[in-house]
Amino acid sequence: MSSPPTAGTRPAPAGQPEQGPAPKKRLHWSLRIVLGLFGIILGVVAMAALGVTFIVALTYPKLPDLDTLTDYRPKIPLRIFSADGVLIGEFGEERRNLVHFKDIPEIMKKAVLAIEDDRFYEHGGVDYQGIARATFSNLSGGSGGASTITQQVARNFFLTSNEPTFLQKATRKFFYEIPLAWKIENNLSKDQILEVYMNQIYLGQRAYGFASAAQIYFGKQLKELSIAESAMLAGLPKAPSAYNPVVNPKRAHARQQYILLRMRQLGYITDAQYQQARDEQLRVKGDSSAFGMHAEYVAEMARQLVYSQYKDETYTRGLNVFTTITKTDQDAAYIALRRGIIDYERRHGYRGPEGYMDLPEGSREVVEDAIEVELADHPDSDDMIAAVVTEAKPKEITAVLATGEEITIAGSGLGFGANLLSDKAPPQKRIRRGAIIRVFQDGKNWIITQMPEVESAFVSVNSQDGAIRSLVGGFDFNRNKFNHVTQAWRQPGSSFKPFIYSSSLEKGLSPATIINDAPLTFTQTGGQVWQPKNYGGKFEGPISMRRALQKSINLVSIRILERVGVKYAQEYITRFGFDADKNPPYLTLALGAGAVTPLQMVGAYSVFANGGYKVSPYLITKVTDANGGVLSQARPATADDESNRVIDARNAFIMDSMLRDVVRHGTAVKAMSLKRTDLAGKTGTTNDSMDAWFAGYQPGLTAIAWIGYDQPKSLGDRETGGGLSLPVWISYMSKVLKDVPNVDRKVPDGVIESGGEYYYAEYPPAAMVRDLGMGDRAGLTPEEEKAKTQMKNELF
Repeated sequence: MSSPPTAGTRPAPAGQPEQGPAPKKRLHWSLRIVLGLFGIILGVVAMAALGVTFIVALTYPKLPDLDTLTDYRPKIPLRIFSADGVLIGEFGEERRNLVHFKDIPEIMKKAVLAIEDDRFYEHGGVDYQGIARATFSNLSGGSGGASTITQQVARNFFLTSNEPTFLQKATRKFFYEIPLAWKIENNLSKDQILEVYMNQIYLGQRAYGFASAAQIYFGKQLKELSIAESAMLAGLPKAPSAYNPVVNPKRAHARQQYILLRMRQLGYITDAQYQQARDEQLRVKGDSSAFGMHAEYVAEMARQLVYSQYKDETYTRGLNVFTTITKTDQDAAYIALRRGIIDYERRHGYRGPEGYMDLPEGSREVVEDAIEVELADHPDSDDMIAAVVTEAKPKEITAVLATGEEITIAGSGLGFGANLLSDKAPPQKRIRRGAIIRVFQDGKNWIITQMPEVESAFVSVNSQDGAIRSLVGGFDFNRNKFNHVTQAWRQPGSSFKPFIYSSSLEKGLSPATIINDAPLTFTQTGGQVWQPKNYGGKFEGPISMRRALQKSINLVSIRILERVGVKYAQEYITRFGFDADKNPPYLTLALGAGAVTPLQMVGAYSVFANGGYKVSPYLITKVTDANGGVLSQARPATADDESNRVIDARNAFIMDSMLRDVVRHGTAVKAMSLKRTDLAGKTGTTNDSMDAWFAGYQPGLTAIAWIGYDQPKSLGDRETGGGLSLPVWISYMSKVLKDVPNVDRKVPDGVIESGGEYYYAEYPPAAMVRDLGMGDRAGLTPEEEKAKTQMKNELF
């Protein structure tokens, strides 16, 4: 009897012997692969965990303290403001505004998150999926990054190295950046990290943080940005140069469109908002250094003044400088001066294109890219925009702007340069394909213009304390930083005559004094003959001082200076703030042949405007620290302080009456278009029309306009201060005096009026003389005889 089969054996079929043990059942091959891969993954994970633990143990204790983050105090630049709080300038290596998280608009936050780190509020500082994608991309020859916002904060604050290779970058990322990101996440809230990031990140144009970028690129506060503008700024952190809307508008636009699409995909904006933002036309500020108004010369003056006191701290401690200028005054001065210069340029003809470029063959994109590069060397000047001609016909020009926009110029828009469209035009001046021209837009029409070669200056001050209300140092600060208000020493011409007249009042002359306007000849040292002439070459004969000033007669001024004495006059003019050594004691002083600056002139004319007091033009009212604490405060000299008096009140009054008549009846009669009775001033034109001035005032406001070439040359035979500079002054005054009432002057003590003329009491008029110059003395009293003799002697 056979025994039962033992365990593990197979029973034998009938008639056959028993077989050996049954083989074990094996897993299917696919299952074995899956289990094997799982084991490998577990091993890798375990090794990674051990590696991470090792990295943390090794590097965490050595990571830097986070004091700079937990007590975030960035370098805040010097900021310059107008008197009414408009930001006009910012100086420092880092231009930034510190904005708290609650004050950052939600749409700005969402735009940044959409493109930089949409899982920011979900991860713990490191996006592992992103790291895996970036690693694979780099190993396969591509490029990519996976830095979260937290990692970017870590890198920007604490890791300054710039490793060139992938291995070096990976080493830094895993051994320093990632552990530091974890540490930051453990010490700061998500909102705090995002706040630091949005204040610290570099965004091009020396702008750090989105608040500063909003001001620089769009001239707006952060809260004023549209969705489209927010998306444009959000595209900057990755590559501030490549996506800079000023330098690379097309690339910036393409990235903005992608960010808007991401915002819609993530549900941050609605379809309607996306459509509106996608189609919005943005106005990026071509001059990224400009702020709330064109006051670049003012900002630079203020910077120099503050630096002289605070040195290098000027650019880091967050100083706020409040100036005396107002937006209304500054805008009016800027517009008036530019309009005056452009009008002058149009009177003197078109000089031709700014240059030429060879346009490449190829697609429109290739041509536009080449134009964009070329026009980077021809920056816009406010509304005067550079363009490259792509097609020139006798009656139409097609041109492309740096933005890629194609424009057409036709009809009256061609007027200025029409003669240079002809094939007969000089080749070096002809408008042809590749010509770089300057245009501006008037409504929907484009018009050819040109950048001026002539320069200019305008400054106005409060006559009572010298506070500068407007200052424009030249046509365009970015083309010429030389401040013509403070730095240009020029001959004042006839605008200097009132100071000679003023000196004569102290020597017994009066506005009624009769002076002979007749030819004069002087033999100078070395035998050289000087024969001064009047403008126009005519002579008036005997004429009163009042009338001679109205007509700006040169020979009368010279005779007055002869009577006063050149040494006395040279000393006298220093009362007004002029330098004696810049105005030598020669008879040419009567014609304004010395040297003055527009800033000196505005202070000097203020003496006539305010009744005889010297006030010093000043620019800064106060300087505060980053917390608003006042560090310095201006205490200007004022016109109500008798210690500041430099000329007799009677002198100031009589000179004012004479200068008002220059406006009513003389060379400045155009100013009567303002329909005011309290305006006074004097035109000035130097020899060969090299300088054109108008210096004038209303009792509370004094303003000076000057136009000329940096390398002195004639402005043109018919160009005068009355034709060039006076219209600028009128344009400015028409804006700023709009709601200012007329001011009448009271006759001061010690002045007597007789026959409609004013005299010092100690130099009374000879109004009793009945027959001056007739030789009949019958019936005259001794007093009348004395007066008649005096009057005859004054005919010189």
